[in-house]
Amino acid sequence: METDCLLTPVRAQLPLGVIPAGSTNVLAHSLHGVPHVVTAALHIILGHIQPVDVCTFSTTGRLLRFGFSAMFGFGGRTLALAEKHRWMSPNQRRDFAVIKALAKLKPEDCEIAFLPLKTSQDLQDRKAQGSSKSGDGEEWQVTRGQILNVSIMAIPCLCSVAPRGLAPNTRLNNGSMALIIVRNTSRPAFVKHLKRYASVQNQFNFPFVETYTVEEVKVQQKNNLNGHNSDERHEPHEIGLENSFPWNVDGDLMEVASEVHVKLHPRLISLYGGDVEDMNDGKATCNCL
Repeated sequence: METDCLLTPVRAQLPLGVIPAGSTNVLAHSLHGVPHVVTAALHIILGHIQPVDVCTFSTTGRLLRFGFSAMFGFGGRTLALAEKHRWMSPNQRRDFAVIKALAKLKPEDCEIAFLPLKTSQDLQDRKAQGSSKSGDGEEWQVTRGQILNVSIMAIPCLCSVAPRGLAPNTRLNNGSMALIIVRNTSRPAFVKHLKRYASVQNQFNFPFVETYTVEEVKVQQKNNLNGHNSDERHEPHEIGLENSFPWNVDGDLMEVASEVHVKLHPRLISLYGGDVEDMNDGKATCNCL
């Protein structure tokens, strides 16, 4: 399986150096401005330290993995399709998977619960304290319905197809996650939403798109009527899309049938890099799907 990046420890108990490798590179791109080996090496040599927020993904009290970004629905099924055609080149299978997923576009019946980050003062306090604990008296909000895609991102996820980022309203270490919910709509409207990522127009300015700033999210796929066993482990080529619940976590496929709990851990790790606010280099590549 291709990796997002190589995390290379420079010295014990010091920050990690992120060297871009593999086909998915939104972490390296968000850290360095471009997924470029020389740029990454220069950040390491110059000692540019960047704290980064990290998410944990768990289900039924069991930790699944750490990560920075995730997509469920269209983003997850596109990756699952691509993984079934690994005999193709990376660009070919990505394009093929996107076209096929759009051709078979269908919503998921989901229940999404999230804990909003209420005020800017909360954000500043969490950033200063490095705390991942929820405040007293905060209440979960719940939304249900037919949903085409859910994105949960703790970093901006800069890439060439989204120069402002897949989640432009968050940063590397601001103690919050972006929750982006795309509800059921027509295929042309959904494609228009996707195309907006590559432009300067607001990709969220659609009546079927909702955005929230959150610290925890729980996603439950409701029409789980196929008897799928969440403890079964499948290799990518064995995944049947009609009976699976694929997640795209940092470009890696994760299949979970039960509720997934995503929790933010502010400034959990330190990496060599910088906080890139704007990125206009159209030569960089992104294979986040």
